[in-house]
Amino acid sequence: MADAASPVVEAAPAEVRDPAIRAEVRRAAIWIGMAVAVALVVLLVRPLLIIFFAIVIAAMLDGGVRLLGRVLPIARGWRLLIVVVGVVAFLLGTFYLTGVQVAAQVTQLRSTLEAQAAAVSGWLTDQGLMPGTSDLKGLAQQALGSLGRLSGWVGTAAGAITNMFMILVLGLFLAMDPQVYERGLQWLVPRRARPEFAETLNRMGATLRRLLAGRLLGMAVEGVFTAAALWVGGVPMALLLGILSGILAFIPNIGAFVTGVLMVAVGFSAGSDTGWWAVATYVIVQGIDGYVIAPIVAKRTVDMPPALTLGMQILAGTLFGILGLALADPFTAMTKTALQRASERNEAEDG
Repeated sequence: MADAASPVVEAAPAEVRDPAIRAEVRRAAIWIGMAVAVALVVLLVRPLLIIFFAIVIAAMLDGGVRLLGRVLPIARGWRLLIVVVGVVAFLLGTFYLTGVQVAAQVTQLRSTLEAQAAAVSGWLTDQGLMPGTSDLKGLAQQALGSLGRLSGWVGTAAGAITNMFMILVLGLFLAMDPQVYERGLQWLVPRRARPEFAETLNRMGATLRRLLAGRLLGMAVEGVFTAAALWVGGVPMALLLGILSGILAFIPNIGAFVTGVLMVAVGFSAGSDTGWWAVATYVIVQGIDGYVIAPIVAKRTVDMPPALTLGMQILAGTLFGILGLALADPFTAMTKTALQRASERNEAEDG
């Protein structure tokens, strides 16, 4: 019977025993992992935006549930049901009362804006500021195509029904029991870092809820005031312009500029007096929003520098389109909160 083979003690060809080489291999693996993660983010950016949008919706619902809990001490599930039923009833009632009028005004708005763009381009051409009417008109039609898609979203939302359904369902699931998902995220973090991670998540959630509450208040005030003032002044499509101004108020700076362009163009289409009324309405509403409502809301919610907000909106809008533009502020507010918490932790450790 043959003797048992002695174990092999020499290093295998794939085995690395040199500590320096091991360190370099680990470093290379980290960089490769980061590159793969960035590539995955680029490839999955649209699903990630949809998930983040669902988180924003969940934060809105959670804020309503918490607010209702102050006056109605019942189970969270019943409070969430009341909030959802209230939101659905409000939306259905609004579209039932204004749906036909808004649908008719959407087509009228597009034709009015195209006619005004053609008139402006003709005036610029006569002044020698433009090479030709057709060039500017083509550019205006492309730009108004985007506005038409936006107004079409307000009227029908046919192209985004599937995504919106997924966002609403996912947001509803997140709002039902957010602590389950928070614990799941904490489980992915090393044990020693979990308390700090939990505190950061809590602060980010509170910041997001305050930001959205302030935005919803500003949207309601701006939309109602705009529609009422334009209706009093006899501006055409006052209801649609009020709805659009309320929706665009979710995006500060850029939304206000687009609202002003729409109001002025529609106002002057009905005459100079109506146009100047639209201009005065825009200035007064934006002044009240910028110097009265916004400071009060910022003091009670999240105070972000305007330059930072506008810069992030430009970047997000360029990279991710209208969805990124709408989500730029929530993402910026959450990132700012996380960085502030990290700074506080570092100061505490240094002290």
